[in-house]
Amino acid sequence: MAIAKVVEVNSSSNKSFEDAIQTGIQKVTETVKNVQGAWINEQKVIVREDKITEYRVNLKVSFLVE
Repeated sequence: MAIAKVVEVNSSSNKSFEDAIQTGIQKVTETVKNVQGAWINEQKVIVREDKITEYRVNLKVSFLVE
């Protein structure tokens, strides 16, 4: 029997949504083992002076409990 747990993570990047996602996953895997997947719960951009300055994502990351 396998048990999975989910953690919610907010991450940001000034480059792209993809970079924000990758940054979030990298940070989670520094302290959490057995990461199996993730889904994007929410995406948001910050606009300053008519330009996107920051990409933000809210991720739900699942991992197996040992």
